[in-house]
Amino acid sequence: MFSLSDIAVRSLSFDDIGMTFPDGTETLRNISFDVSREEFVTVVGPSGCGKSTLLKIASGLLEPTAGRVNVDRDRLGYVFQDATLLPWRTVMGNVELLAELHAVDATTRRKLAQEAIDLVGLTGFENHYPKSLSGGMKMRASLARTLTLEPPVFLFDEPFGAVDEITREHLNDETQQLFLREGFAGLFITHSITEAVFMSTRVLVMSARPGRIVAEYDIPFDYPRHPDLRFDPEFARLSGEISHALRGGHS
Repeated sequence: MFSLSDIAVRSLSFDDIGMTFPDGTETLRNISFDVSREEFVTVVGPSGCGKSTLLKIASGLLEPTAGRVNVDRDRLGYVFQDATLLPWRTVMGNVELLAELHAVDATTRRKLAQEAIDLVGLTGFENHYPKSLSGGMKMRASLARTLTLEPPVFLFDEPFGAVDEITREHLNDETQQLFLREGFAGLFITHSITEAVFMSTRVLVMSARPGRIVAEYDIPFDYPRHPDLRFDPEFARLSGEISHALRGGHS
């Protein structure tokens, strides 16, 4: 499972995307960028600038009013702000769900689900129901559910915003390890600048609505990244530059 040699080189590409809703609200304007396999790109921007709308367009949940998206949606991974677990299913049942919906046979999907559960550190919790899980464990289950599809492109819509800071840092570390192992093309949305710098190969800054890309930063740190990187002077400098660009995006 999850061998990079078995996964075709695929990517996500936005070409001059614009989005205006029927009420006349222009949310996105002239958005163009690519995310290649083994890239982890994070988008930061003020609330309401269209970050989540961009992911919905990538996934096909919304059609843009201008431009086009190039992506293979057959096995597109999407992790939402909420874990969206079914309360009547166990962890195993929830993790198997996407493979089940894709008509994967029962034996294979159980094997895929168990491997994904092991990868995210939920071994031993297969028979637990969501009500007995912490917020961080619920997000791990959500990640595992998506991993069963072996997605070449992974979309993350502020997945760790609702958990405490320590849990968030642990989930950042674990997601980084998954990225290193799977080599997917990752597009991550967050309000946290430190999270963006820690996780990413590249950070894009969006302006206030209508959202446009106003700055781009290559992140120079090698993987795997140790948690103490957050206290490195260069990390602080980059975070400060991105914060400054983000404040400028409000004007």
